[in-house]
Amino acid sequence: MLQRRAQVEERPPLYTREERVRRDETVWTLVQGVLAPLQFLVFAISLFLVARFLITGEGYAAATASVLVKTFMLFAIMVTGSIWEKAVFGRYLFAPAFYWEDVVSMGVIALHCAYVAALLIGTEPNVQMAVALAAYASYALNASQFLLKLRAARLQAADEIAAEVFR
Repeated sequence: MLQRRAQVEERPPLYTREERVRRDETVWTLVQGVLAPLQFLVFAISLFLVARFLITGEGYAAATASVLVKTFMLFAIMVTGSIWEKAVFGRYLFAPAFYWEDVVSMGVIALHCAYVAALLIGTEPNVQMAVALAAYASYALNASQFLLKLRAARLQAADEIAAEVFR
């Protein structure tokens, strides 16, 4: 327990007390909590459809529609996430606590936009789907970053509760 506590004290807190209060009071936390798993579900379905197209050559329309829905979900979560970040940290993007997640998010958006551009200019379907897979790989990395931050926030909350108990 003491070793774990020493490790935790080395890690800077994700939220100040004031930021945690703002996080817990804003409706945008709930919006993010709903959109994130919904986006992951859309991602999983779309990944299956894209892989099916690449393997069998069938289902191009379904795969394309699914990538467009995933792209829409990405933009929805990015816009509402920016509003959440403003409500909690006072800035729309690149708050220190989520700086690297936001940096990677920009790459995720760029790759999804590259897919849309490839679709609009009529690039070969296999190339379009390869771009979609690159976008999805970047999304998976970004989702992992956010899951690690969620875990860090939970650990911080547990540590703060433990600190109160042992005072």
